[in-house]
Amino acid sequence: MPTVFTRIIAGELPGRFVWRDDAVVAFLTIEPIRPGHVLVVPVAEVDHWVDLPPDVWARVSEVARVVGLAVRDAMGAARVGQMIAGFEVPHVHVHVFPAEDLGDLSFDRVDRAPDPAALDDAADRIRAALRAAGHGDRVPA
Repeated sequence: MPTVFTRIIAGELPGRFVWRDDAVVAFLTIEPIRPGHVLVVPVAEVDHWVDLPPDVWARVSEVARVVGLAVRDAMGAARVGQMIAGFEVPHVHVHVFPAEDLGDLSFDRVDRAPDPAALDDAADRIRAALRAAGHGDRVPA
């Protein structure tokens, strides 16, 4: 059975995508630690990041860096946090999110009922930052 991320990537479930290429996608999580919390996910359904082929892991890492720069610019964050937990969904995903202090590195801070308009706004701002940085060909409309 495909993971929820595979279903989002395939368009079977909705997603607020900010990046898409042949190997990696990035979309906002529906339970953000802070507004602008993005998941960077390989298209290939692999459970654990250490099991990714090195070239795919390199691509995930590069996209996480580029998206992180856009998150920082779009959300005005002091820092950008990154975490790999892998317990929620058995499909590699890197959490990239604005961070103001060490407390923002805790999943205890997730918003389980965020305002959909705020999620849309964050996605639009991140997409705009990615386009401004020259990545428009990877930013979905």
